[in-house]
Amino acid sequence: MDDEKERLSGDRKMKLGEILRHSWPYIKKEKWAIILALFLILLNVAIHIVLPLITSRYVDILKNDIDHVTVRMIVSIAIGYGSLAVAGEIIRYVQSITLAKAGQRIVYKMRMDIFEHIENMSLNQFNQMPVGSLVTRVANYTSAVSELFTSVLVSLISNAMTIIGVMVVMFVISWKLSLYLLIFAIVAGVSSFFFWRIVGKIFHKERGAISDLNTFLSENLSGMRLTQIFNAEKRKKEEFEVKNKNIRKANYQVVLAFAIYRPFITFLYYGSLALTFFVGLSIALSSAEIVAFYLYLSQFFNPIQNIADQINQVQRAVTAAERLYSLLDVPPEVVDKEDAIEIDHFEGKIEFRNVWFAYEKENWILKDVSFVVNPKETVAFVGATGAGKTTILSLIVRNYEIQKGQILIDDIDITKIKISSLHKAIGQMLQDVFLFSGSIRTNLTLHDDSFTDEEVEAASKYVNANSFIDKLPNKYEEEIIERGENLSSGQRQLLSFARTILHKPEILILDEATANIDTETELLIQDSLERIKNIGTMLVVAHRLSTIQHADNIIVLQNGEILEQGTHQELLKKKGHYYKLYELQYAGQED
Repeated sequence: MDDEKERLSGDRKMKLGEILRHSWPYIKKEKWAIILALFLILLNVAIHIVLPLITSRYVDILKNDIDHVTVRMIVSIAIGYGSLAVAGEIIRYVQSITLAKAGQRIVYKMRMDIFEHIENMSLNQFNQMPVGSLVTRVANYTSAVSELFTSVLVSLISNAMTIIGVMVVMFVISWKLSLYLLIFAIVAGVSSFFFWRIVGKIFHKERGAISDLNTFLSENLSGMRLTQIFNAEKRKKEEFEVKNKNIRKANYQVVLAFAIYRPFITFLYYGSLALTFFVGLSIALSSAEIVAFYLYLSQFFNPIQNIADQINQVQRAVTAAERLYSLLDVPPEVVDKEDAIEIDHFEGKIEFRNVWFAYEKENWILKDVSFVVNPKETVAFVGATGAGKTTILSLIVRNYEIQKGQILIDDIDITKIKISSLHKAIGQMLQDVFLFSGSIRTNLTLHDDSFTDEEVEAASKYVNANSFIDKLPNKYEEEIIERGENLSSGQRQLLSFARTILHKPEILILDEATANIDTETELLIQDSLERIKNIGTMLVVAHRLSTIQHADNIIVLQNGEILEQGTHQELLKKKGHYYKLYELQYAGQED
């Protein structure tokens, strides 16, 4: 299967030079480790090329000068051979440790950069990215790219140097026999080239299948409750089976390709050995020279097989690098301007001036919206689903950029204020509360150790969250499972309130924060809201009109436009759209 499903917006093919340009900042920091490794590889290759010469020399002595061979001579040759062999292994060990440490440092830095880049992306961009694909990139692709520069390429260089070195020595020993063997080398090279082409395409499919499966798992494990509610387990199992079979099929193709290639290279190796003995005797090579060729042929064909594996790793790493660097090349849609200012305190005045906004071209969600919220006021937004209520709240914190108009806080255009200042000053309480795995305390503080126990408990008490926290066995150290599934919707919402209050916002946003909760918890939340109003400016989106009756101003939206606004009583007197909504809700309650 194709890997389109793992692609994100902005993914593209990259030339090797562009990949190297992106990789250089990471490699540069480890250049001395890589240079040292290359030097050690060169030294190790030289040692292993010399060893067969020592063996052939020993055979020559035993055959032609056996009468003058002494125990001391044998011991000296053995010690020399053994010392070189041990030195080679020590060098390989140092080289491996050096590269492994450099590789881990590169992976660490690369993962941090990618994670930070993802964090800086706008919600609009993040919503377009499959979570499974992002996880694959951060967790797996970084390792593949690191291995490319600290292991694979270095090994490729080592194998290439070994092949070249062996060929040179073989030509020095006997250029006639080497010319015959060159035919086998050409056949091995050509077959390896076509093998790399074929297996590269298979690995491309395999990577796509794995990423597709990761995305499927990430989505469906999160939505397992819905799957079970609708008895969709069988259908999901069938979908998973298809994706699993795609991976198995790709793996079978890889196994088949290697099952053909490796025996073929082995066949060439044995053929070259047979030719060595036949031609060697025909041109009257000495026993020592034939032994040297025998040993060198092994050193020649082993790197060819290794290179086949490493080329596949290179192809895998190049694709991984394209995915990673394409992601890093996508600029965040919402960024601070160069002259953006840091603001330590907001009074809380919010103004929309002729704001137009669309998630997609010309499909306007907000149309020429204008309103003013004065400091410390509570303003509610009501209207049907899709009217633009939540969009207005998202624009205030610059989750998205508007196409026309201006949004101001304290008479300052929000594009001239640093995003960090906005996020620090504006507390958001949403309908879909997200809680991390960990304790209640860490979910409130978000691992910010500057908050004291007294502050945490005071914030919880302020919004009535202590009413259930104090009843838990471990209180604030009670463990919360993923997404807070071991708490009720109301409890999660109270924790969201406490978390927001703890971080001392000056402007508060409540987006359907009282939806989907029981009556008892709603009473607690209503009491909390009355207290929260004293903190600063509050913007509220609510379908339950009973929760916003005491707002200073209610703005009624329809199809992205303001229909009417005023207090609860003023709007009822107008008998407009708000009046109809109010009647419908109360009629439903009476029924």
